[in-house]
Amino acid sequence: MTLLEELAWRGLIQDTTDREALGRRLAEGAVTLYCGFDPTADSLHVGHLLGVLTLARFQRAGHRPIALAGGATGMIGDPSGKSAERRLLSREELARNTAGIKAQLVRFLDFSPQGGALLLDNADWLGAMGLIEFLREVGKHFPLSAMLAKDAVRQRLGSEAGISFTEFSYQLLQAYDFLHLRRRHGCELQIGGSDQWGNITAGCELIRRTLGVPVHGLTFPLLTRADGSKFGKTEQGAVWLDAARTSPYRFHQFFLNVEDEKAGELLRRLTFLSRPEIEALEAEQAARPEGRPAQRALARELTRLVHGESALAAAEQAAQVLFGGALEGLPEAVFAEAIAEIPHHRLPRERLAGEGVPITELIVLSGLAPSKGQARRDIEGGGISLNNRRVGGAELRVTTEALLYGRYLLLRKGRRQHAALVAEG
Repeated sequence: MTLLEELAWRGLIQDTTDREALGRRLAEGAVTLYCGFDPTADSLHVGHLLGVLTLARFQRAGHRPIALAGGATGMIGDPSGKSAERRLLSREELARNTAGIKAQLVRFLDFSPQGGALLLDNADWLGAMGLIEFLREVGKHFPLSAMLAKDAVRQRLGSEAGISFTEFSYQLLQAYDFLHLRRRHGCELQIGGSDQWGNITAGCELIRRTLGVPVHGLTFPLLTRADGSKFGKTEQGAVWLDAARTSPYRFHQFFLNVEDEKAGELLRRLTFLSRPEIEALEAEQAARPEGRPAQRALARELTRLVHGESALAAAEQAAQVLFGGALEGLPEAVFAEAIAEIPHHRLPRERLAGEGVPITELIVLSGLAPSKGQARRDIEGGGISLNNRRVGGAELRVTTEALLYGRYLLLRKGRRQHAALVAEG
């Protein structure tokens, strides 16, 4: 497959300015392309992976990507896909957010002299541009009727919130980014999510009017859930690429639990697995969906890509905590996350001192059995585990030596009933 054919198979093409012309240009040799990332937070989230990984796909095919941090455009706010005005960030917030995003981009693209990728910040040119210069060089090329016709603007104009002149002007700033990158770095292609189509075509038109040379735009569909809702959101908020915001364990669990009907799509769009590998996983998923092979591969590939091999190993070990997996070497923070959703009960630490507490009493305290007699029968039937080790007899007394990380006892009845006792005091 050509690069465009592969992108189409992976579901990464929604609109192009001229697909045949772009295909011919890509066949002629290396192309410089860019994708922008406005620093609205100090971390990228999973929705940004489409842009980052599409840049990486182009780089692997021999092209030169530019990752553009929007240090200047982030001060304005893109109205695309937004129903209300964004909160304007301070310069300090933007500087911190830009630094965080730049640190993440280097994980996915090769910025070495051999790799050739560029990491730029549009504050370097937009920040130095005066208003009169901007209006003369950029503003005069945009008829107001064309600006009003952009989807993002039209939708906001028809809403109760409306749109400010500040956000209305955003498309001009992004258009100038493309013009600057064309002049300075020979950039010929801008990529972005489908909500960026109006901004991208504005840049293509500005370059046509000022330089008289052809450039290209390509958008990919945004990630959505099976019900059409925004992908990458949970009850706790966005799923971030920063481990301090979303831990590798929770990141791994998010992809492990995607809907069956979305797993194959996400494997194509977000991983570098080959077509035969993905089609084999989809066939296995159809044959035994209860094993969730597609989700397991998806979670494994993305956790490794975003957080590294050691974080993946810890996340997979944590995922097995509630299914009898080994606890040795697992960091306490990861263990605590793994048991966060099961019932927790407090236990005075002093009760575990000396001879300790009978295991049957702890089972009742945990809610896994209604009485000591039932707890005894469950133990005799081989159905009770303490800290993922089967309890051999009802005469066991549990002391402080059994505490995991000096504070936890993990009890399990059968395979699916769990409880944690937390020693306090």
